[in-house]
Amino acid sequence: MIPEVMRTFRTIGEGIPILLNSLYQWASQFEGEWPGFSQWILSLQVDWEGFAHSALQFLRSGASNFLSSTVNVATSVVGGVFRGIMGLIFAIYILLRKETLAVQFKKMTYAFLPERVADEMIRILTMAEKTFSNFMAGQCVEAMILGSLFFAAMLLFRLPYALMISVLIAFTALIPVFGAFVGCFIGAFLILVTSPMKAVEFVVLFCILQQLENNLIYPRVVGTSVGLPAMWVMMAVTVGGSTTGVVGMLVSVPLASVLYSLLREKVYRNLRVRRVPAGKWKPRER
Repeated sequence: MIPEVMRTFRTIGEGIPILLNSLYQWASQFEGEWPGFSQWILSLQVDWEGFAHSALQFLRSGASNFLSSTVNVATSVVGGVFRGIMGLIFAIYILLRKETLAVQFKKMTYAFLPERVADEMIRILTMAEKTFSNFMAGQCVEAMILGSLFFAAMLLFRLPYALMISVLIAFTALIPVFGAFVGCFIGAFLILVTSPMKAVEFVVLFCILQQLENNLIYPRVVGTSVGLPAMWVMMAVTVGGSTTGVVGMLVSVPLASVLYSLLREKVYRNLRVRRVPAGKWKPRER
């Protein structure tokens, strides 16, 4: 992936001036029909030498600040990598001893809490574990299938950056509802620098594969494993993304599913206790 990313950025740097020249030539063809629009396009001249000179002056004047910022960023990256490695090692230890930890947790729960509270707590945690497991496993399988479909289709239609865009779409597809569209936007921008028509073909291909994924693949792979209506899925993703970012988008859907199931159980339990007739809460037929 690293050489592919480096080639992509190099191609983008070389293709932007070519794309602007093609845009100027295209605008000059419509100068008679839309003179205002064509003049505006032709006036978009980019002074690359001036841009490079300004960037050089900025680096010279702010060299110390730039160096300090670079050191801070490098320190943060090294610290983040170290914390990630330690977290991965700790997670492996937890997975190796998960059965023992589960038994110990149950013993502590029944030792310090009343039996009725402990039973309810274990039941809720079991429901949450099952929901999270089904959701994450289904999302991973669905993302791998979608990425493989994009890779095969982009190779078939000879679209550029097939490997990198397919992996990007597979990773972003882990985020429900909005993830694949983020990959589509980035992929279309990368292809646009190389060939605008190829970018249009990629967007059309994305729409077709997205419909195939939504109507055939996703219902069979993930299906109704989380038991959450589509409206609440979108709301959970929006709230989770606005509060805790990408992690919130991933966790919010199964968490909302657990809360939705508990609330539904509580509502139906109260209805049975109060003996409310079914016609009181069912929608009336028109």
